Amino acid sequence: MDVSEIIIPGDTPGTEWRLPVLRFTGRDPKAPKTYIQAALHAGELPGTALLHFLCERLRQAESEGKIAGDITIVPQANPIGAAQSHFGELQGRFDLGSRTNFNRDFPLISIADRAELVEDVDDYPAIDRLKRQLLHMALGADLVLDLHCDDESLQYAYIDEAFWPEAADLAAALDMKAVLLSDGESSAFEEAVGFAWKYQIPGERRSWLPGKLSVTVELRGKRDVDPVLAKKDAGGLWRFLGARGIVSGAMAPAAAFAGPAVPLDNVEIIRAPEGGAVLFHRSIGERIAAGDLLATIVTRPGQPSGSIDLHAPQDGLILTRTSDRLVRRRGDLMKIACDNPSKASRKAGTLEN
Repeated sequence: MDVSEIIIPGDTPGTEWRLPVLRFTGRDPKAPKTYIQAALHAGELPGTALLHFLCERLRQAESEGKIAGDITIVPQANPIGAAQSHFGELQGRFDLGSRTNFNRDFPLISIADRAELVEDVDDYPAIDRLKRQLLHMALGADLVLDLHCDDESLQYAYIDEAFWPEAADLAAALDMKAVLLSDGESSAFEEAVGFAWKYQIPGERRSWLPGKLSVTVELRGKRDVDPVLAKKDAGGLWRFLGARGIVSGAMAPAAAFAGPAVPLDNVEIIRAPEGGAVLFHRSIGERIAAGDLLATIVTRPGQPSGSIDLHAPQDGLILTRTSDRLVRRRGDLMKIACDNPSKASRKAGTLEN
């Protein structure tokens, strides 16, 4: 395993950021190349724990000559966000300087222009230098996994329709409970990677990308940073790498993916109509029917008509739930994966900021 660091100078004198990069060199130049990163949202750490245990397996495999394809791993992809706290709370999702999501505003380029990402890179602010370095590394691979987590959540993934159903092997290996099929219309990291491949010839869009994969994996919730789960997920990812011919000696996934795979238009996002204390009646992983009571918002405690009941708009599987119990007006409470499109309008791209 080769360990190196990318140095990112800070935007003020005397500061810099160090981005550790772990590389395993494969013995077969024809095997797929893999790039995996975690904690782009700096407070989302299940992926960092997973990669810690995966690297144990990879070091052993390397010593036995069982790594076929090059593997690049960035276990903590956002040292800038990891250093940003406000009143003791980590602010790892939005950059305090630019107020932008760390997983947005990645450059949308053709793969032919990959080298330009790091040309004159020091002319950019630190956060843009970080994003350009990450995207440059990812575009040198065939398989790209961006490991995130949700709030309270099942295991699921955002996968561009251009990679489905080929990517069902990843969903099976990681025992995902659902897949959300995205349209690739945002500047999030995994969609920026897919954009570069789709527009390999500028102006000409490819809708199917065999042998490629760029995916956002949601490894349950923020509090699911646990050695048992991390080792289980590392084992799943190890089996995926084996099935794709990147490592040898890994058993194939035991079963095919059996969960729902639905377009983003089929995701119902339950939002609070008013602010207040939220009382949940249903939890993640439950299948609900249209009309079921999901939550009560206590808006004026102790007063007549001081609460609002929220009901399911259609049948579905509860994927996520907020961990907050005091919610703002229009705050997101739940995501529900459904068989039919939501009646709520949705802009192209990601579900949330």
